[in-house]
Amino acid sequence: KGVGVYFVTQNPADVPEDILGQLGNRVQHALRAYTGKDRRDLRQAAENYRDNPRFSIEDAIREVGVGEAVTSFLEAKGVPGMAERTLIRPPSSQLGPISDKDRRAFIATSPIAGKYEAKVDRISAYETLKARAEQAAKEAEAAERAEEEADMAEREYRAGRRYSGTRVGRSTSRRSRKSGGFGEAVANVVIKELKGTTGRRIVRGIFGTLFKGR
Repeated sequence: KGVGVYFVTQNPADVPEDILGQLGNRVQHALRAYTGKDRRDLRQAAENYRDNPRFSIEDAIREVGVGEAVTSFLEAKGVPGMAERTLIRPPSSQLGPISDKDRRAFIATSPIAGKYEAKVDRISAYETLKARAEQAAKEAEAAERAEEEADMAEREYRAGRRYSGTRVGRSTSRRSRKSGGFGEAVANVVIKELKGTTGRRIVRGIFGTLFKGR
């Protein structure tokens, strides 16, 4: 929308019918029909216009002179207008660049002056779709990262429970072995002392005291 495409050909038959049927504005200069094919092309060119009851389009295309053309332009509602025999106004131009003063004057007197001065960089459909795709990719990546972190936390939790249980069990057995080892060591020392000379004296003294009391 807002973009115009113009086809400039010697004969309307040079444009494919699928494209020719979609053209809105038509400007047809004179066609000379000297052969059977030329007459068929002329008839086909006339049939591409909306009829005008005031004149024959086929005759008009054959008769228009220099600076004339059979034209048809879209109306306000986009409907092709009736064919008209039109006198073309010659272009007014000059060779070489214009001065800055003339350029400012043309811009100021233009019917669209002030309409396109402000630059507007609208967001294109490509940019919108690209932003949606990038957002979806980021969300998918974040969800995947969160899932991986949850799995890792669960594995660490399970590994920590196994390690904690093993450590507690080992610590308990070590403490029991340590306490049992210390008691056994004390008992061994006492037995050794009792077996020695000092121990025998202590035993005799204890038994002597007991018998004397009796």
